[in-house]
Amino acid sequence: MSKKIIGVDPGTTVTGWGIISLQGNRYQLIDCGTIHPSSKSSPEQKYLHIFTELSSIIEIHTPDCLSVETQFMNKNFQSAIKVGMARGMAYLAAAQKNIPVFEYAPTKAKQAVTGKGNAPKSSVARMVKILLGLKELNVLEDATDALALAITHAHFSRTAQFISK
Repeated sequence: MSKKIIGVDPGTTVTGWGIISLQGNRYQLIDCGTIHPSSKSSPEQKYLHIFTELSSIIEIHTPDCLSVETQFMNKNFQSAIKVGMARGMAYLAAAQKNIPVFEYAPTKAKQAVTGKGNAPKSSVARMVKILLGLKELNVLEDATDALALAITHAHFSRTAQFISK
């Protein structure tokens, strides 16, 4: 049985998304990309754009679940709040289709994909490409981060199934 997982790396400038299929122990890339709200848009228009695009992607690909990066607090609280709002748009788009949402810390996703919780984005991108069996993956790091989140959920959901048996 195949399971489709969408990963979302939220941001107000760029929101990355990536969809994989999990069949047994194999991951397969379905689609990925980035959402770029206009820098000239008002905040509410940026969030609406993120929500509308994610809703459309979910409608087209019908994933079984959504994996999103947890909120981390940095020194710039305004930035953290804005990213949290973008994250909320992913939750809302998933809730609209009754899709469960799973959260993973950035360090947990990096560790699941590369083996190191402090791995640089370039290492995450390289390992995502390897895990998906791709020769090329010419997308922004926001999309590879989203794919890493999807792979992370695939890994942890398989582990949970194994333990429950």
